[in-house]
Amino acid sequence: MRNVRTMNRFVNGGGNTTWIGHTACFSAYLIFGFNIIICKDLMTSDKIGPLGVFTLRALVSSALFWMTGLFGKPEKIEKKDYPKIFVASMLGLFITQVSFLYGIENTTPVDWSIITVLSPIFTMFTAAIVLKEPITLKKAAGVAVSFIGIIVLILNGSHVSNSSGTSLAGVLLGLVNASSFALYLGIFRPLIQKYSVITFMKWMFLFSLVASLPFTAKELFLAHWSSISPSYYFKLSFLIIFATFIAYFLIPLGQKHIRPTIVSMYSYLQPIIASVVSIWIGFDKLTLLKVLAAATVVAGVVMVSRSKAGNAAIANGKVSEYMN
Repeated sequence: MRNVRTMNRFVNGGGNTTWIGHTACFSAYLIFGFNIIICKDLMTSDKIGPLGVFTLRALVSSALFWMTGLFGKPEKIEKKDYPKIFVASMLGLFITQVSFLYGIENTTPVDWSIITVLSPIFTMFTAAIVLKEPITLKKAAGVAVSFIGIIVLILNGSHVSNSSGTSLAGVLLGLVNASSFALYLGIFRPLIQKYSVITFMKWMFLFSLVASLPFTAKELFLAHWSSISPSYYFKLSFLIIFATFIAYFLIPLGQKHIRPTIVSMYSYLQPIIASVVSIWIGFDKLTLLKVLAAATVVAGVVMVSRSKAGNAAIANGKVSEYMN
C-alpha cells in the first residue's frame, strides 16, 4: 500500500517532490536540444519523408504508452472529452511535430532553436483569446522586438541555398510549430490536468497515428529498409524512444511537480544545447547576425514574459508555459 502511495506522489505530485519536476524538465529539454541536431541529419538524408517519420513516431509511441498503461490503474475517458483530445492531438502532436520535421529541413539548427524561443509570446496571445487577457503596450513592444530578430534571421539566410541555410519557408514552419503548441497548452490545459500522463498521451498518439497513416502507409511499405544504414536506424531510434516517448512523458510529469514559470526556464536549455552542439560538430556556424538575432528575440520574449498582466495569469495557474 505504501508503494502505491509513493508511486501516486511520484506521478501526480504531492509532498516534497519538486526535485522530480526539476529532474524531469532538465532531462526532457536536454533530449530536445540534441534532437534538433539528429532530426536535421535525418531529414537531409532523403531516406524517409518527414510525414513518414512522424507516423513512425506516433506508431511506436502509441504502442509504448498503451502497453505502459496496462501496468497502471485503468482510467476512463469521458465521452465528451474524446473530440477535445482529438483536436488537442492535432495541435500538440500532428501539426507541431510535422512542422518541426519539415521546418528543420529548411533551417539551420541554430536558427530553428532561436525561432522556437518565441513560444511564450504565442502562449500570451492564446491567453488574450481564451482568457480575455489584455495585450499591454509592453507586450506589443516585446512582440515587435522579437519579430525584428526573426527578420534578421531571414535576411541572414537569404544568400544561401535552402539545403544548407534557412529559407523563408523554414522560418514560417517554425512560427507554425511555436504557435500550434502554444494553442494546445493554452486551450487544453484543463484537459491535460484532468487525466494521467499515460492515459492522455496514449490517446493523443493514437489519434495522431490515425490521422497520418493514410498519407504515409504506401511510403513506409515501399521504403527500402534493407538499404538504410545502421547509423540512420540509431538516430531514428533516438527520435522515437527518447525525443518522443520518454520526453513526452517527462514534460507533463514535470508540470505536475513544479510551477509553469519554472518549467519555462528549462525550455531555454533547448536552444543553448542545440546551438553549442551544432556549432561544435560543424552543422552550423556562429555569426554576428545570429548573435544579434538571438539577443533580439530573447529580449522581446523577456519583455512579454515580464508583463504584469501575463505574470498574473501564469501565477494564478490560468495559462501553462510552453514546451517545445
